[in-house]
Amino acid sequence: VTGTKGKGSVCAFTERILRNFGLKTGFYSSPHLVQVRERIRINGQPISKELFSKYFWQVYNRLEETKDSEHAAMPAYFRFLTIMAFHVFLQEKVDLAVVEVGIGGAYDCTNIIRKPVVCGVSSLGIDHTSILGDTIEKIAWQKGGIFKPGVPAFTVPQPDRPLEVLKEQAQRNSCPLHLCPDLDAFEKEGKPLRLGLAGDHQRSNAALALQLARVWLEQQGYLDIGESRDPWPSPELSSKKPPPLAPVFRPGEPMVQGLQATEWLGRNQVLHHGPLTWYIDGAHTTSSIQACVRWFRQAALNEEKPTDGSEVRVLLFNVTGDRDTAALLKLLLPCQFDYAVFCPNFTEVSTAGNADQQNFNVTLENVLTRCLQNQSYWNRLMEAKVSQDPWLSPAEEVEGVGGWLKPAPLHGSLLFMPPAARQLNSNSLVFPCISHALQWITQGRDPHFQSPASRGLHPHPVASSGAVLLKEAAAIRVLVTGSLHLVGGVLKLLDPSLSQ
Repeated sequence: VTGTKGKGSVCAFTERILRNFGLKTGFYSSPHLVQVRERIRINGQPISKELFSKYFWQVYNRLEETKDSEHAAMPAYFRFLTIMAFHVFLQEKVDLAVVEVGIGGAYDCTNIIRKPVVCGVSSLGIDHTSILGDTIEKIAWQKGGIFKPGVPAFTVPQPDRPLEVLKEQAQRNSCPLHLCPDLDAFEKEGKPLRLGLAGDHQRSNAALALQLARVWLEQQGYLDIGESRDPWPSPELSSKKPPPLAPVFRPGEPMVQGLQATEWLGRNQVLHHGPLTWYIDGAHTTSSIQACVRWFRQAALNEEKPTDGSEVRVLLFNVTGDRDTAALLKLLLPCQFDYAVFCPNFTEVSTAGNADQQNFNVTLENVLTRCLQNQSYWNRLMEAKVSQDPWLSPAEEVEGVGGWLKPAPLHGSLLFMPPAARQLNSNSLVFPCISHALQWITQGRDPHFQSPASRGLHPHPVASSGAVLLKEAAAIRVLVTGSLHLVGGVLKLLDPSLSQ
């Protein structure tokens, strides 16, 4: 499964559905949030420390024994883990493996599977431009690189241009490509399918997962999976038409329960910790931040308001790579934050004993400079007092289906309301690590966060005045977004059980 946004969620839905059929599943994903073992799962659970250690050394030693004297280097981090994942799945004799592409598709090291059972492409957008190209067409070409001759492939609604590129890639590879119908088509009247992952954008991910699971089950002889409502369409793609729609069928109980039972940490996740409510989402592209803002505003609207009205909203943000920070931060303005907090993706200033959060490609100086730039962008945006809501879904995002599919309706009680009359403050702070940021935000009021001994952090006047407000507020709502690595560090500190 590849895509710019949602490919991990698609994999999580697919794996959970297939596990409900009594199958032993393998699941390879990236990045990890708290521990590297999360990347390689058996039956939905990260492999144990003992298994990870055992299989790591088996692969490492085998490579060491057979290496070419002229090319003595070990495979790089992601390549090594990919080799190891396949080794684990073979040794553990899984019935199937759900494999999430790392970056792109055509040249990604996961793309060595010559004949997968089925392929999927989630929503496309602009990301990793330095590797994949700076246009959505170039990115679509990379993603379509996973298509294989005779292997059915499915995609969600895409804009016209990338959809055309996917179609060309499918034709070139003699791959039958189909478009997923909206999840509405699978629902009985008055009985919507319930999803374990929050956010309206998860509906297209679930629709793709249903098709991937169905094809796997059909091809492997698990026939009793639901009554088909449409005949399987011809895979022939004419140059003028969009790909044919995949069949609609009535999902059986294992599928329905699988969608509902899916868990995928760090995506539209809410944690209620006393007076603090944490809204955690690893969005890091323009469209995923838009979806995150819609989800956050709906979720915050649905929360009970404090009777005395003393609510403080805090943004905790970081971004990595070649992403346009100013564009992402601008989308977050309608959330009406009282404070914006920026920090690197390090849980502590010292990385000792923190191997799973280490990144040897950056220095502390690099990432702190980036945080200060992010703060500067935010302050300029606040000074400009941008009043419009740029996060509303642009219609062109689904025009690309040539009128075959309508834009997905919003499900739930979300109201598009003008920003409430909350004062826009330009209060922003930079901390050297996540732990220091959380210490300031929580002010000792989160029963789950074991704050280290007070170190007299941040003598800045904004920090001092903010500390008073945070100590007295009846409700503190914190949105953590911009980077999955930031989300992982926050979850590690807020839920120590994830480190066990």
